[in-house]
Formats: sequence, structure tokens, C-alpha cells
Amino acid sequence: MQAAAGACAAGLLPGSTLAQAASQRRSRPNIVLLLADDQGYGETGYHGHPHLKTPILDEMAAQGLQLDRFYAAGCVCSPTRTAILTGRHPNRSGVFAPNYSTRPQEITIAQVLKQAGYRTGHFGKWHVGAVKAASPTNPGKMGFDEYLSHDNFFEINPPLSHNGTDPVIHKGESSLIVAEAAGAFVRKVREEDKPFFVCLWFGSPHGPYSGLPEDVGLYDKVENEEQRHRFAEITAMDRAIGRFRALLKELGIADNTLLWYSSDNGTPIPKSRDPHNGGFRGNKGSLYEGGLRVPALVEWPAVIKQHRVSTVPCVSSDIFPTLLDLVGAESPDPRRPIDGLSLRGLIVDDPMKERPQPIGFWKYAAGPERKNERWMDPELTRGTTPTTRNPAIDFLNFKHPQAKTSDFAGEAAWTTARYKLHVNDQKGKAETELYDLSTDPGEEKNLAAQHADLVERMTGELHAWQRSVERSLSGADYGTLD
Repeated sequence: MQAAAGACAAGLLPGSTLAQAASQRRSRPNIVLLLADDQGYGETGYHGHPHLKTPILDEMAAQGLQLDRFYAAGCVCSPTRTAILTGRHPNRSGVFAPNYSTRPQEITIAQVLKQAGYRTGHFGKWHVGAVKAASPTNPGKMGFDEYLSHDNFFEINPPLSHNGTDPVIHKGESSLIVAEAAGAFVRKVREEDKPFFVCLWFGSPHGPYSGLPEDVGLYDKVENEEQRHRFAEITAMDRAIGRFRALLKELGIADNTLLWYSSDNGTPIPKSRDPHNGGFRGNKGSLYEGGLRVPALVEWPAVIKQHRVSTVPCVSSDIFPTLLDLVGAESPDPRRPIDGLSLRGLIVDDPMKERPQPIGFWKYAAGPERKNERWMDPELTRGTTPTTRNPAIDFLNFKHPQAKTSDFAGEAAWTTARYKLHVNDQKGKAETELYDLSTDPGEEKNLAAQHADLVERMTGELHAWQRSVERSLSGADYGTLD
């Protein structure tokens, strides 16, 4: 009876035993989200870049699932990071651009997995709120048991905050520093016999670029010095990922650890300086493919037993529902709109040949929002970890009392497996473009005039989605949903 009572106290199903519970814990995968900062689609060896040396990423691609049509949810950093954490388009919580904060009412993947028995850790770039202890949106408040993090990007010798304390300079190459911190966390959790969820979010290769001399020397044939340092940062990040993977193997947990690697947006480097980005139009900050398409890999040796390449459209927002599906967890508020969908079938079973719903992108015209009342006290949301460009970020988020039902200003896109509708509405004048990505991935031939019916249908779908986003932005998701 005592054993049964203990099982019930542990939340086990009737008839199960503590031994079965331990077996169940061990069967759940460890999960690591690896995130580069500003790495473009073509900036890997496995995508054929003529200069870049990324042997670890190349090995992961050769052994795992290569997602060759993976989109960042935003064309800049803070929005995409919010989407990864919540499964929702970042505009729903007012994260319109870099240095905007998410809202403390959002539900994160870390919170859900922690409730499901995972130990959770964040290491590296946060950038969805201040990391200091008083911040209502620091990693700890958003579900992470432990963190060594920065408000934004960082270079060699980074200032990092441990669990909200004042930042301390950590001497050394930044990617290795955060990877080793994540490794120390994994070692500790391994001794506790619990599964772990780790966000290992690098500050590279975000500019300004500062590579180690030995890494810069690998690119002496590249004429542009700034680019040599950028490539050196990518190589150093690749090596740090290799060190972390080696630790997983040393601990005997690599087989049942899911590594999901991607980037937060496309490259800022224009095609004129580096044409090796898949031939895509646009760069970081743009909703054309070059600003959104990023490298992405999933490695999980126990499940993905051979190399596969998928061209099914996927997006950062898919990570949240996919991980919940894989571990059998549920959001505490299933009524709350989620923009991503589960890729379990693509990862585990491989029956997913096409995406059942389009992907929406929206650069919100946020200027008028600055007239509104702040969502949080600015004293609580001001950053503490300096960058080369900003001693202290003022993380923004504004109240949005009235949801719009029309006149959706800004740049937006609505992407299906084949077509992409691109709308740029500035001062009430909307320019509409339509591209067939199956034949024109470089978005060179506007087909809007030839396919007016398709444009009308996709525009209607886009506007319906934008109305839903507006409703969330007003805060409706945090109260009683109709």
C-alpha cells in the first residue's frame, strides 16, 4: 500500500510501479536546442559553402535529419527566440523587433517540460527580456532551473549573468564558454537521473566579428577581413558543438538526446559580398527568403538512424508543439492559439510529405505602439549585460488595448508549400507580390497579376491570421477565451 501511495503521489497511473516510472523517465529524450545568431542558410559546409569549415555540423547533417526548408519565425533575433519558446508568432506577445521583451504571461516550452519532470537550463543569448534577477521575463521566471545568459549577443570574453546575478566577465572564446557551462549542467542532471532540456544559444556569428587568430587563419584566402572573422566565429561555434556532443557520448546519453540546430534569422551579409546563400533574395531584416531561410538539423540517434533530407516547410514556431508531442506533454492552456505544428511525423515516422497549413510572417508597423503604456515597469526590464553597441538594453513591450480588424500595416508574407504571398503595406499603400517557390526560390518573377484569384484567396487567409494575432496582442489570450 505504501508503494502504491508513493506511486500516486508521484503522479503515476494506477497499477504502475516506481520502477516503471524510472524506466519511463529514461525513455524520454533529453532535448537540446542549439541556436546560432545570424547564421545564413548557406553558411555551412554541408550546404556547399566554398570557404566555411563546419565539420561537426556536416557530420550531424550526414547522420541526422536535414531540414532544407526551415524558416526562422522572424527575420531578426528577438522575435524568432520568442517563437521558439512559445510556439506562437512573436507579434502575439508584442515582440516586434530586436530588444523587445516577451510578456511574463506567455507559456514557454521550458515551463511545460519542467512541469513534466525535466531539468531545464539556458546558456548563452537570451534577448527576449532582461536576464537580471528582478526581470519578470528572465530565464528563471520563464521556466529554466539554471542559466548563464546574456541579454543580447556577445563576443570573446563575454559578460554573463548566472541565475540573475550581476554579470561577470568569462575569459575565453564565447561559444566554448557557454557550451562548457551547458555541459556542466548536463553532468549534474545526469547524476540526478532526470531528463534535461537545454537551450544552448550562441552569440555567434553576430557582428561585430572577433575570431580567434587560429580560426581566422583558416580563411586567409578570403579577401574581406571582416568576413574572415565572421567565418572564424562560425568555425568556433561548430567546434563548441562538437565538444558538447563529445560529452554526451562520454556520458552514454548521446543516443537518446535530441539535438535541434537552427539559426534565429538569415545572414546580414549581402549577396554582393557572399553569393553562397542558396541564391535567395534579401538578407536579415527582410521577409524574402534570404532573411528567413536558415540551416536546420535534427540529430537523435535512437530514432533517426540514417541521413534524411526534407524540403517540407518548417518554422521555429514548430519546435514548441513538436517537443510537447514527443514527450507526451500538454500546454496548461490548450485554448491559447499556437502558430506552429508538430513535426513528430517528420522526425519519428517520416510520413509527412507536405505541410498541412501555411506559415505566416509579419513585420509589424510598431511605431504607433510607442505611444501606448508600457506592459511592464521599465526599471524591471532594463538590461545589465553590455554589448559592444549598447551598455544596457531597454527592453520594450507596449499595451495594445484595441485589436485591429483591418488595415494591417507592415510587411507580411503567407507561405504555402509552393507559393509565397508577399505584402508590403506602408502608409495605406500595399504592394502585393506572389512567387512560385517551386520554380523561383530566388523570388525574381512576380506572378500576382497572372494569378489574381490565388492572390485574393491567400490574402484572405493572411488577414484572418492577422486578426487572430491582433487579438492575442491585445492580451485576450491571458484571460478567459471566448
